[in-house]
Amino acid sequence: MSRNKTLIMIKPTAVRKGFIGPIMAKINEGGFKIHAMKYTQLTLEQARAFYAVHKDRPFYGELTEFMSSGPIVAAILVKDNAVESWRNYIGATNPAEAAEGTIRKLYGTSLGENAVHGSDSDDNAEIEGSFFFSATERF
Repeated sequence: MSRNKTLIMIKPTAVRKGFIGPIMAKINEGGFKIHAMKYTQLTLEQARAFYAVHKDRPFYGELTEFMSSGPIVAAILVKDNAVESWRNYIGATNPAEAAEGTIRKLYGTSLGENAVHGSDSDDNAEIEGSFFFSATERF
């Protein structure tokens, strides 16, 4: 049931600052279940492939450089209405505009380094999940 899954990433700055544990605690507090998870680092080519949907946007180069600049945590989370629930839970893309208590407000540094990624649709959650995880890596 893809509508109950979302792909998330804890981004390089949040990993560097030691926020994996606190963000994982927030995931549990929010009632999300981990279906798959890995600690990895994207190459520039992988980051470009993952964000290819944004290749014509002005932030594409900066985004792909940033996302390949250090380790990330990628995970598939499961919850009813997972995509919308996660996006509400993490807050606005710009941490300065995110609601108090949201993950991006608590752990984001800037618009570009906003701590976490979340799929924007059920279809993209499935595509993005398959980018990182094979069927045998999902539980």
